[in-house]
Amino acid sequence: MDIITTEASLIRLLQLSSVSLPVGGYSFSQGMEYAIDCGWLRRQEQVYDWLEMQLLHSVAQVDLPLLQLLMEAAERQDQKEIYRLNDLALACRETKELRLTDTAMGEALVRLLNSLEVPQPFAHGPRAEDVSFVSLFAIAAVYWGISTKTAKLGFSWAWLENQVAAATKLVPLGQTQSQILLGQLQPVISEAIKAADQVEEDQIGAGLPALAIASALHEQQYSRLFRS
Repeated sequence: MDIITTEASLIRLLQLSSVSLPVGGYSFSQGMEYAIDCGWLRRQEQVYDWLEMQLLHSVAQVDLPLLQLLMEAAERQDQKEIYRLNDLALACRETKELRLTDTAMGEALVRLLNSLEVPQPFAHGPRAEDVSFVSLFAIAAVYWGISTKTAKLGFSWAWLENQVAAATKLVPLGQTQSQILLGQLQPVISEAIKAADQVEEDQIGAGLPALAIASALHEQQYSRLFRS
């Protein structure tokens, strides 16, 4: 996968993908907390399998294809199409919790981009409260001149790093184990991006029953470290 980017856009990509970006991605486990609490995930190898499955069959089948379509719409400044694709992104979230994860991070990124004076169609009004994180990520990427391939890479890395951080607290994993896990999963990001390139709009969607069950049950879990 050849990636060409300018120094300025690379720095913006690092900013947009950073765990320090104030969007709250670190506060959601996306069902992992329940999976660990009930014993589905106990070891580093099981966490690898859990995250690999999501990268290849959720991120690659929903978020990354939508990211590309949203960036194309943003480049055309097609506000109506951006709204339509945003609604599709939210419709693909299988549980209330997964939708909350997406919209909470999206609303936070709306506020941040407003502060950074990045123009975007969700800046004000009711649309600002029902927006997918992937929609704002795409708009920011276009505004800052980030290519589609590098945006996909940054988005995937940000998702993975937040999930490994959750596993570090919950399994728990040591810091060294977490770094090993991130290294092991880096090639899977490339696989996910290649797979996403083959997904047409009418094929967008994912079905991971265990993830949906874990997320739904996490909503009612007695004790939680992560938001629901």
